[in-house]
Amino acid sequence: MKKLPFLLLLLLSNQLCSQTDPSQRITAFCQQQQNEWLQEFISFVRLPNTPLNEYHTRLNTTFMVNLMRSSGIERVQLLSASSPNVPPAIYGEVNVPGATRTIVLYAHYDGQPADSTRWYPGWHPFRPLIVEGNPSTGYKPVEENSMTRKPSPDWRITGRGSADDKAGVFAIIKAYQTLRQLNIKPTVNLKFFFEGEEEVGSTHLPEILTRHASLLKSDGWIICDGPEHASGAPQMFLGVRGDAGMELTVYGSNRPLHSGHYGNWAPNPALLLSHLLVSMKNLNGQVLINNFYDSITPLNTDEQAALDALPVMDNDLKRSLGFSRAEAGSRGLSASLLLPSLNINGIQSAATGVLASNIIPSIATATLDLRLVPGIDYQVQQQRVEDHIREQGFYITSGIPTDEERKKYDRIIQVKRKSGYNAQKTPIDHPLAVAVIQALRQHTQNRLLVVPLMGGSLPLYMFRQFAGAYPITVPIANYDNNQHAENENLRLGNLWTGIEKMAALMRM
Repeated sequence: MKKLPFLLLLLLSNQLCSQTDPSQRITAFCQQQQNEWLQEFISFVRLPNTPLNEYHTRLNTTFMVNLMRSSGIERVQLLSASSPNVPPAIYGEVNVPGATRTIVLYAHYDGQPADSTRWYPGWHPFRPLIVEGNPSTGYKPVEENSMTRKPSPDWRITGRGSADDKAGVFAIIKAYQTLRQLNIKPTVNLKFFFEGEEEVGSTHLPEILTRHASLLKSDGWIICDGPEHASGAPQMFLGVRGDAGMELTVYGSNRPLHSGHYGNWAPNPALLLSHLLVSMKNLNGQVLINNFYDSITPLNTDEQAALDALPVMDNDLKRSLGFSRAEAGSRGLSASLLLPSLNINGIQSAATGVLASNIIPSIATATLDLRLVPGIDYQVQQQRVEDHIREQGFYITSGIPTDEERKKYDRIIQVKRKSGYNAQKTPIDHPLAVAVIQALRQHTQNRLLVVPLMGGSLPLYMFRQFAGAYPITVPIANYDNNQHAENENLRLGNLWTGIEKMAALMRM
């Protein structure tokens, strides 16, 4: 019998491998489904998901329950808190014969409030479009006749929740559907948990986790949320920063005053507030509040090595974002995210522009955002800010000042502490972290970036405290997705690779 040439044997071998290798089968299947899945995802993004809106919650939960059941996920049900009108979590599970580990896959379906008047002309938070372009070049709608062909990975879908975090919900469900339709068995037991209150602080999540503790017992949580690295490389986060807010309102006279008749004499709360804020932070990004950086838990050797391996994208980001000097000076972005921060979200006092009038305003308000790192308690950090305010000569009140307080104190400020939560970090050598790193490195051909701490915040400490398991965050959205802001969008290529990434984790 004549032997086949070596190159022909090699070709046949490669073809056989491509037919049997699960990763390649998954990729091929996902490519075949893109047009159908895109229409499903458009329908999902079209559903308004304003936090704590009962009607919006019902629209989304109904869609997700139907999608989960049609994908073969079992025991799909709503997990509720004891209080009425709390958005439920949506639960499902898949038990795998012979599996020795159980993971919970998490994403959230609620989104930030959206002001449609601030979106690009023609864009709307809940009327998704397919567009091409990017923030630097601008966007234009994809022509309707182009939609009949395979979607370009660089096209984007617009809409609130498209990236944060309906992409995570959709990717997780479609990942399991892919495995099921290809008859590829997961290697771990799967539980699915989709939350509806994340964007308002997950207030009732501890109760839901506690009430359903036996149902949610696991070896760890995979959190699908957040953006990929600015370089485009896939990344995972060992932890997230905590978050706490404060609202400061400085009072002047008990009514606005004519700036000619009373200027240079009556106190101006906008000026007083500005001086107070300047006292909190210098132009090099250093917070000047006493003990603000105390008790930070340092990185260990392996975590520091992972940080040092991250690509430096600072100059590219500055060009893209349109500024020349970073607040932190020479300290890079990655290192800055490992420090607690104090950010001014907004300042308001009287009116500007065409509505401006010649007055001395009676109040001035600023909203502060405190990001936290491991080792710092959010209530302690809020107290440090209050102590600093007192040191600047202000009398702190919890409400509108009384006439007696106005007579007694020359600098009055109302301080409102907002709810918050602490940072969380999973040890890099924890079995869950080791398994996720190994699976994703294999899936991404060793392109994976391991990041000690995400700059954004999620209440992940709750999973450790109330569900008894560590979480790992695996993002899929493009870094320039405008989450939490107007013009939110998701690059379609990130959605497709996100589905494959979630499928890889189901087989870790």
